[in-house]
Amino acid sequence: MDTLTIGDKLYNVEQNGFNDFARYSFSEVVRLTETLAVLKNGVRLINRPKQSYIMEDVGYSVSRNKGTHWHIVSLKAIRNAQIENEKIRIHDWFEARQFTLKEKQYIYKLFKADETK
Repeated sequence: MDTLTIGDKLYNVEQNGFNDFARYSFSEVVRLTETLAVLKNGVRLINRPKQSYIMEDVGYSVSRNKGTHWHIVSLKAIRNAQIENEKIRIHDWFEARQFTLKEKQYIYKLFKADETK
């Protein structure tokens, strides 16, 4: 478990309740102090790795909010973020759209055809 250095890329995941989507934030370390690592988005992390059970094995606590952790970016995290972002786009598209009866019938037929496979 190493301390952060300038250029390290990190991510955080937030979720408002179990029914909400996981929302990923990515940032990069741009400045270091004696005890903190400052990210490009302004978040200040305690530059001391600690065991984390949230997303990864190791996390870095947010200064003055030790329950929030940021983690080193991994390929798994990037892929999970892509999947979640697609879910959010689909949800938002359906929420913003008013379907005509013809469109509803088309969607219904697609689902019914998929059920028979």
